[in-house]
Amino acid sequence: MALSISAVVLLAIIVFLLIKKSGLKAMHAVVCMLFGFYLASSSIAPTISDLTTSVANMVSGLKF
Repeated sequence: MALSISAVVLLAIIVFLLIKKSGLKAMHAVVCMLFGFYLASSSIAPTISDLTTSVANMVSGLKF
């Protein structure tokens, strides 16, 4: 659950910065958000979740 919350916060910060600095229109951000909601209820959602979890585990396993 902590991964989901931190991913949401990270994505929200990225969208905010894109709106402020890169000229992303607020309407584009809304369309992307709606796309995310529809994608989450699709049949590909478990695959995306597994991929995200795998990438997070890989990153957490890196030693610097």
